[in-house]
Amino acid sequence: MSPQFLRIAVVLGLLSAIGPFAIDMYLPALPSIGADLQASTAAVQMSLLIFFLSMGFGQIVVGPISDMVGRKLPLYGGLALFMVGGIGSALAPSVEWLIAFRFLQGLGASAGMAVPRAIVRDLHTGTEAAKLMSLLMLVFSVSPILAPLTGSVIIENFGWRAVFWTVTGGAVLATILLATSLKETRPVETRAGSSFGTALSAYRFLMGDRNFLGLAAIGGFGLASFFVYLSSSSFILIDHYGLSPSVYSMFFSINAVAFIGMSQLTGLLSERFGLRPVVRVAVVGYATTMVVLFAVMASGVDRLDVMAVLLFVGYGFLGLVIPTTSVLAMEEHGAIAGTASALMGTLHFAIGAVAMGIAGVFFDGTPLPMVAGITLCAVISFMLAKVTLGRGREVVEAPAE
Repeated sequence: MSPQFLRIAVVLGLLSAIGPFAIDMYLPALPSIGADLQASTAAVQMSLLIFFLSMGFGQIVVGPISDMVGRKLPLYGGLALFMVGGIGSALAPSVEWLIAFRFLQGLGASAGMAVPRAIVRDLHTGTEAAKLMSLLMLVFSVSPILAPLTGSVIIENFGWRAVFWTVTGGAVLATILLATSLKETRPVETRAGSSFGTALSAYRFLMGDRNFLGLAAIGGFGLASFFVYLSSSSFILIDHYGLSPSVYSMFFSINAVAFIGMSQLTGLLSERFGLRPVVRVAVVGYATTMVVLFAVMASGVDRLDVMAVLLFVGYGFLGLVIPTTSVLAMEEHGAIAGTASALMGTLHFAIGAVAMGIAGVFFDGTPLPMVAGITLCAVISFMLAKVTLGRGREVVEAPAE
C-alpha cells in the first residue's frame, strides 16, 4: 500500500470526520446543556436532530456542485460554514440559538460527508475502492473513539461551550490539510456539461435505479440503528445506569472499536469472497445479534454488561456493512459520482433522522425503546439485503452528461 494511498485516506477520513466529531464530542454534554440553557430533553435532542437533517439534506446541493466545479472548492466552502456554525453554537444564549447554529454547522459538514466518497470513486473502483473506503472509515471512526473521551475531559474542565471552540479548531486544521495534501480529482474536462439541469436528470435516473436505492437503504438503516444509539445513549447510560460522562465516553468508544476493527477487514474479505457475499453475511449477523439483544431486554433483563457485549458484537458486523454498500452503490456511477454520493448520503441521514425522531417519541429513560429502535433498523436492513442482493447484479448505465 503506497504512502500516497495512505495519505489520501487520512485526509479524506479527517474531512469526513469533522461532522461526526461535532456530534460525538458533545454527546456527554447533552444533560448539562439542558440544565445550563434550562431546556427540555426533547429540545436538547433537537439540536442533535437538526444537525443530522442539515448535514444530510445539504449533500443534495453540494454533491452536484462538486461535479460542476470540482471537489476542493465545495469542501472549502463547507468548512467555512462549519466554522461559522461552531462559533455561533459556542456563544449561543439559548437552546433556540443553539439549534439555529447547529443547523448552519450541519450544512457545512455536509460537504465533508458527500465529497470524499466521490473522490474515492474518482480514484478507484471495486476492491481497491473498498480498501480505500475501509481506510477512510478507519480515520473517520477515530471520531466515536476519541471524540466522546476528549469531549468529556473538555466538558468537565471548561464546560460544554468549549467543545464547539475545539471542533472549530479542527475545521481550521482540516482546511490546511485540504490545501496542502489533496489534489483536485475532478479535472476541468470531466466537468463539461455538468449543471444543475444534468444533476436533476441524474437524480431522476438514480431514483429509478433499484440496485442503487436498495444498497443505499441497506447502509442507511444500518447507520440509522447507530443514530438511535447516539441520540439516547447518553441519557440512558448517565441517568439510568449512573455512569459518569468519562465512563460513558469509554463505553461509547468500545462499540466504535468493534466497528473500526471489522471495517478494516472489508478489503481482505471482499477480495476473497466478493463485496455482495460480505454484505449478505454481515447483515444476517447484525440483525441476529440485535434480535437477541431485544429479546433479552424485553424479558426483563436490564443489565449494562449484557447490552455492552451484544452491542459490541452487533456493531462489529455493522462495520462490514457500511463501506461495502457504499462502494457497491457508487460502482456504476463514476460520471456522476458527486451526485450519487450526495443522494446516498442524504438517504442515509434522512433515514437516520426519522429513526431518531421516532425513538425520541418513545424515549422513557429506560434502554428498551432504544434497543427496540436499533433492532427494527437492523431487521429492515436485513430484509432489504435479501431483496436487493438476492437478484443478479443489475448494471445500469448512467445518463450521459
